[in-house]
Amino acid sequence: MSELFDEDPRAAAGPPVRSGSRRSRALIITAVVLVVAFLSLSTFAGIYTDRLWYVSGGYGEVFTTLFWTKTVLFFVFGAGMALVVGANIYLAYRFRPFFRPNSPEQNGLDRYREAVNPIRTWLLVGVALVLGAFAGSSAIGEWRDYLLWRNGSSFGSEDAYFHKDIGFYVFDLPWLHYLVDYAMAVLVVALIAAAVVHYLYGGIRLQTPRDRLSGAAQAQLSVLLGFFVLAKAADYWLDRFDLVSQGGGVITGMTYTDDHAVLPAKNILLGISVICAVLFFVNVWRRTWLLPSVGLALLAVSAILLGLIWPGIVQQFQVKPSEADKEAPYIEKNIQATRQAYDVANVEVEKYDPATALGSGSADTVENETSSVPLIDPQLVRDAFEQNQQVRAYYSVAQVLDVDRYDIDGTDRALVLGVRELDQNGMNAGDRNWTNLHTVYTHGNGIIAAFANQRGEDNRTQLDNADNTGDQAGIVWAQGTNAGQDALSRATGGYEDRIYYGEQSPEYSVVGKPEPDSKDVELNLPTGGSDEGTTTTYDGKGDASVGGLFNQLMFATKFGEPNFLLSGRVNENSKVLFNRNPRDRVEKVAPWLTVDSDPYPAVVDGRILWIVDGYTTTDRYPLSEKESFKTMTDDSLQEQTGLRTLPTDEINYMRNAVKATVDAYTGDVTLYAWEEDDPILQAWRSAFPGTVEDRSQISEDLMKHLRYPEDLFQVQRYQFARYHVTDPIDFYQGNNRWEVPEDPYSKGKFQPPYRLFVDSNGGNDQVFSLTSVYVPYNKNNLASFVSVNADATDESGYGQMQVLELPNEQTPGPGQVANQFATDPGVANELAQFNRSGARPVYGNLLTLPINDGLMYVQPVYATQALSESSFPILRYVLVKYGNDIGFGSTLRDALENLLGVTPGGGTTPPDNSGQQGNDGGGESPPVTGGAAAQIRSLLDQAQAAFDAADAALANQDLAEYQRQIDIAQSKVEAAMKLAQKRGSTGSSGGSAGNASESPSPSESPSASPSD
Repeated sequence: MSELFDEDPRAAAGPPVRSGSRRSRALIITAVVLVVAFLSLSTFAGIYTDRLWYVSGGYGEVFTTLFWTKTVLFFVFGAGMALVVGANIYLAYRFRPFFRPNSPEQNGLDRYREAVNPIRTWLLVGVALVLGAFAGSSAIGEWRDYLLWRNGSSFGSEDAYFHKDIGFYVFDLPWLHYLVDYAMAVLVVALIAAAVVHYLYGGIRLQTPRDRLSGAAQAQLSVLLGFFVLAKAADYWLDRFDLVSQGGGVITGMTYTDDHAVLPAKNILLGISVICAVLFFVNVWRRTWLLPSVGLALLAVSAILLGLIWPGIVQQFQVKPSEADKEAPYIEKNIQATRQAYDVANVEVEKYDPATALGSGSADTVENETSSVPLIDPQLVRDAFEQNQQVRAYYSVAQVLDVDRYDIDGTDRALVLGVRELDQNGMNAGDRNWTNLHTVYTHGNGIIAAFANQRGEDNRTQLDNADNTGDQAGIVWAQGTNAGQDALSRATGGYEDRIYYGEQSPEYSVVGKPEPDSKDVELNLPTGGSDEGTTTTYDGKGDASVGGLFNQLMFATKFGEPNFLLSGRVNENSKVLFNRNPRDRVEKVAPWLTVDSDPYPAVVDGRILWIVDGYTTTDRYPLSEKESFKTMTDDSLQEQTGLRTLPTDEINYMRNAVKATVDAYTGDVTLYAWEEDDPILQAWRSAFPGTVEDRSQISEDLMKHLRYPEDLFQVQRYQFARYHVTDPIDFYQGNNRWEVPEDPYSKGKFQPPYRLFVDSNGGNDQVFSLTSVYVPYNKNNLASFVSVNADATDESGYGQMQVLELPNEQTPGPGQVANQFATDPGVANELAQFNRSGARPVYGNLLTLPINDGLMYVQPVYATQALSESSFPILRYVLVKYGNDIGFGSTLRDALENLLGVTPGGGTTPPDNSGQQGNDGGGESPPVTGGAAAQIRSLLDQAQAAFDAADAALANQDLAEYQRQIDIAQSKVEAAMKLAQKRGSTGSSGGSAGNASESPSPSESPSASPSD
């Protein structure tokens, strides 16, 4: 019976272990192991394939430098955090009190101590490693600051307040800030960890009235707090230097309040911090918290009074009553630094009083000056390129086409170009399998190009848009798929046209065949006589070799695609092409560059190269104005900014340090130093030796296609709009402040800059330039015209910005001109035909250019079928405005004649000029019959004939005859302008859209035709 009172043996043995629990635990462990293994394999595959990519491209040293720099930073700073925190946890446990008085607080902690004790070693190691991993991961992101600190040099100039070299602010200060912030973070985490351990083991007792801290706890926490406050003192010391680059207020940089209140406050707080740190260190022996507490309270109160309240008082009662005078010296230094940092200190500003009528003046004729005006809008004609030159739906061009220049028959011609890239989104859904997507449809083919000024290869006759057919689309093709559309190919001597690397290339392609005599499988562009096109095989070196099983496994892991292991298209000769966007490739080999948002193609030495501009930027240039990169470049053509190398997109220094090229066939990336004296570029060349080639290595053919970059120009024009004012009082008051005008057809976006041939050297030369305009701040009238020499072959003039500043008159700006075009009765009546035919007008880019001592606006007008997905814009009209006069026509010449009041066809047939001697430009032209309008028309026709003769003479290298014919043409156009001016003064001037049919003035011949 006794066994009835015994405990149940099953209870003594404990509850039975369930087999289900064991299986669950095993499944969880297995799942964790598999997840860790998968993540590790994915990480390794990414690193391994990246290394293959770098080595294949010849940039293995870049990979090595980046990998080891990040690895060392991770382990050094991770180990620093782990060791400091782990050591403090150990010391807190090592010097725990062995006798703890019995209290409810300690009794409540007993169960936690019992839970921790068996695993305390593992817990210490685990906490230290986790915190170390976080710290190390944070340090990886500081590799740029570290390398700049290691390799930075002098800028050769000092700031105006601390008299330190600018290199200190750009190269040293960011890294020093990180070190101090890291030290403070380590000390705070170590302090918290030590306090938790002391509390857990009785070193800190919060519920006792006295002796709340043991001697060991007090000593350890005092040391940690002392070092933390000492680090805060170092932070105050560094914060002093931040005053010259901090934003806010009137300007970026030092202000009166900063100089007289904030800076002294930083110095005082620095001293208080040092004293407070000493008090904490003394507390190790004195064992009283009175003095450290007073010091800490003094620091906190001083930070509030001196750091916040006192600067506010100075600003409110000293600065604001006479802010302009107080801030003037600081504004002046900000102006100087900003103009230097954005490289606009040497901009030439010229007072310009534009003529209001096309009268006599400049020696150049209107016809000559406007012959290169780009009428083809790179944004609007994209659909025309698609509809007319894409033989398959899986080919495409960029959303915004590019503009470049080529020597066509001895003349520098601007061309609108688009690379015919592969767009797999155009493939039939049934054809979108892995084999087709990654081994058959691998590349695009060739370039599509059009003459920007609507003139043919001879640059003489402009296409008459009134006679356009749908196939012409108002475009004169320089390179296309039809016969005769090969002017670009002939001018460049031919080129490799296969496009494996571009802005729309697939994520990756697998190329290469197992044997040389194996069948080609990659689809090529269809050619004449072949509806399906030809096939080809890529024979470049590619980005990586698939090779053996291990590489196949790595790529299968990287792209999540088992076909790398299973497909018969993957063989030992296969190569993988990936990272194919030109911008991405440049950013990968030079991750320290800010890359321009718009790579553009060029035919160079028989290859299609993507040319990419690279910038060095910083937000640490002292006293220079800081602004968002996106804000400065946000025009109607901008799709994405190139700024990816800063924590924010604010900058206050920018240089076009590098010109990069990417071969569209091989993918080869080449970096050329452009601004070789840029200190930031020099630092990066030191960090990555051999990555950037010298400027002298740029070939002559490539140099012809390098140009001034748009992103840089947009940043400079944004800053110069305000910083063209150099007087600090005027600057403060906003006197004569400009701004970039809004695009008339894209609300909230800046009007983009345009590339034009602009007259220079007194009108004797035309320079390939990047142009824009300014309007007064919050006004719509025109303030100035700005252009920059974009011709890289012009060593002395390249990059020189010129501003034509208008007087304080109501010269209309782009928005006003667009409104005048839209509301002009003659223009409106002519465009009304679009609505009657079911089409709608689409306005192209509104160009402003200096012509004949005045400013002319030129705007193409396109027609497109409404509510039709297959329609594309066709250029139908050209609108021009000069002074108060508006003209329009189907060609630019027609629009100019309409502007002058000349009725097309009203003049006589021009006589043969071959035997005439031209006058000196100021003599009278030979008499002509008819009314004034007919005479003007006849004179223009004679000028055109002389220009044609001059072109022919130039082609034959007969410079004497060329100059003679130019003189003849010049005299004819000047005579026409004088006659038009005289005609205007008698009440019969041309210049409105509807005046071409006005009755002749009394001064005209009675025999004038009715059309006069």
